[in-house]
Amino acid sequence: MACVKRGRRERSRESQNVESVGRTGKTGAVGAMHAIFGRPAMAVQRAILHVDMDAFFASVEVRDDPRLRGKPVLVGGGGRRGVVATASYEARRFGCRSAQPMAQALKLCPEAVVVAPRHGVYVEVSQQVFDVFARFSPLVEGLSIDEAFLDISGTERLLGTPRQVAEALKAEVKATTALTCSVGIASVKFLAKIASGMNKPDGITEIPPGTELAFLTPLPVGALWGVGPRTEQRLEQRGIRTVGDLRRLGEKTLTDWLGAHGQHLYRLSAGLDERAVIPDREAKSISNEDTYAVDVVGVEALRQRLLSQATRVADRLVAEGRKARCVHLKIRDIHFVTESRQCTLPRPVNDHRAIYEAACRLLDSVETEGRSFRLTGVGVADFDAGSAPVQLGLFDAPREMREIREAPRKESLQEVMSAVRKRFGHQALFPGDAGSERRLGSSGAITHTRPVAGEETEAGTDARRGEAKADGGKGRGRGRLGSGP
Repeated sequence: MACVKRGRRERSRESQNVESVGRTGKTGAVGAMHAIFGRPAMAVQRAILHVDMDAFFASVEVRDDPRLRGKPVLVGGGGRRGVVATASYEARRFGCRSAQPMAQALKLCPEAVVVAPRHGVYVEVSQQVFDVFARFSPLVEGLSIDEAFLDISGTERLLGTPRQVAEALKAEVKATTALTCSVGIASVKFLAKIASGMNKPDGITEIPPGTELAFLTPLPVGALWGVGPRTEQRLEQRGIRTVGDLRRLGEKTLTDWLGAHGQHLYRLSAGLDERAVIPDREAKSISNEDTYAVDVVGVEALRQRLLSQATRVADRLVAEGRKARCVHLKIRDIHFVTESRQCTLPRPVNDHRAIYEAACRLLDSVETEGRSFRLTGVGVADFDAGSAPVQLGLFDAPREMREIREAPRKESLQEVMSAVRKRFGHQALFPGDAGSERRLGSSGAITHTRPVAGEETEAGTDARRGEAKADGGKGRGRGRLGSGP
């Protein structure tokens, strides 16, 4: 095994409405022609859709339980560390929002109905939604479990105008899932994303080519990607409150103030965004983290949690037909001191036991004596194709050669166990040495990835606007929790 890489210790921080902006037309940037036309790329007007499901998790729960219709619904954990994953629009009227502590949300709206997340159901519905997207364009870039960009450039003769495509897509999503979505239409990605949030829920906002500056100029500067609260405050101190104010400063002044970030903001303020819609982004890592309602004390208790997490990670590897060489451990104590460790294995694996044993070796390098922990996480990275052959080394030790020869049997066993859990649930088949904690629900875990109904879930930690790291940014956000507007 390669040497342990120590991560630095750090403190953690924390119905259909249609609006069109302008009517003038103007030739836009060069867009990629779709493969279906079978001819080289040529100059076409770019047409980008950003589709965002409306209060996704809450909408699924209301759809499946009509008794919730019209009531303020909070999806998330109800424990003392529970966090709101999604708030229905009825709950948002009281100030409830995603990533908010559940206790705070319930103070704002005491009559809200708290529903435990059913992430497996959300993933199923997400797949249905993305299947609909694929019928309209081969260029679909998922941002999370419930939102995506679609490039429909050059398809007007085939599918109609961008507005007609958006209307047809919305109708198809509703017919397939009984859910609504909002769509933004623009010539560039970041404008389409802003537009999709302008007319929620169940709306369409179109920014026709040539009207980008008219749309952007009056918006608050915080609407631009990359302008967080701190940057917004710095800009406001200089009298810059709108995107128009920012653009009038000029690129040089902004670059002098903010460096490369200032140059980036100027280009956005001018409506410039050359990024293409990139479909099927590969996940760079797979991980599972749990925040616990009851603090975990002692090495054995920590190992039991790591076993559960390693099992879930292995199930994901099997499902995606992958193996990984790098194992990562993350652990956070009650004082919010976070430590991370990682190691590289001699060969790629998808076996939960190998991942668990590596995580335990990493845990041995953490000072656990006298400390209580509120979070643990196991992850893998550095993927190899699952079918890649294993080369026996001439000087491999007998134990290593035995492990290599036994690998196919272990992998077959892992595939069977993963298949059973996929069909019957994670608790249907679990390693015996997880002891009394082998049933995840009894561990007090607040699970970020595949919560079981009845568990306390701190979904906000992996809300989509926060860490895409659970899937390394993978398009559909499978295994991530979090739903925005």
